[in-house]
Amino acid sequence: MPTYVHLVRHAQGYHNLCQENHALPDPDLTDLGKRQCEELYQSFPYHDKITHLVASPLRRTIYTCLLSFNPDIAPGKPRVIALPDIQEVSPFPCDTGSEPAKLLDEFPDDKVVDLGLVKEGWNDKGPGSEYAPEPRKLFERARRAREWFRDLGRDYAGEGEVNIVAMTHGGFLHFLTEDFEGVDYGRGTGWGNTEWRSYEVVEENGEVRLRETGESARRRRGSKEGLTETEQMELRAAFAGAVEREFGMGEAIEEEE
Repeated sequence: MPTYVHLVRHAQGYHNLCQENHALPDPDLTDLGKRQCEELYQSFPYHDKITHLVASPLRRTIYTCLLSFNPDIAPGKPRVIALPDIQEVSPFPCDTGSEPAKLLDEFPDDKVVDLGLVKEGWNDKGPGSEYAPEPRKLFERARRAREWFRDLGRDYAGEGEVNIVAMTHGGFLHFLTEDFEGVDYGRGTGWGNTEWRSYEVVEENGEVRLRETGESARRRRGSKEGLTETEQMELRAAFAGAVEREFGMGEAIEEEE
């Protein structure tokens, strides 16, 4: 049976309001962000198909998942699994998660939010960390996340079609999907708050990829053709270079080896 991943960017947080708010540590959702969650709940068409809920362990992604899919978190329904590999790119305070103990105080019920994968050091984005904003490390953890989705689907596949909702961040979504179309360098993403797109997990030449479904692509671009592979590679190199120039912790990657 196929495994589908419905990727969602979180709702508006206070850090989205102005650049000065990037200094806010692990910020809350705004009132507009909470309304966006309600709109997402009303418009998302696959609630009855959801088998797994996954979120970056930052508070805004967890709360977006809880507020948008709360009716799906009930006895017999999936809990939210917090996955560090899909946290945001930058080392700014707004994109650096809280300590595990603080998250456990805020989300103590593991039947609602499963923090089992959130270990000490998950929020370390220093140069020696696997979560440092270095292009090679970002591509590597995106690869790990795709493989994690594949394995999650394999573990469940005997029970039918797998539909994973994964709540993550605008910058990291481009690394995760390997799709750099529409990147706005001022915002660091081409995704809007609570925008969602659907992908099938596939394996190509020994690599796990996320292939956007035809329905998802048509919903957001109509009949317009997507970028060529060459155009994607050019944008990939440009975005990786922009990350390197912004944070300067490693060497930019020009082509995938």
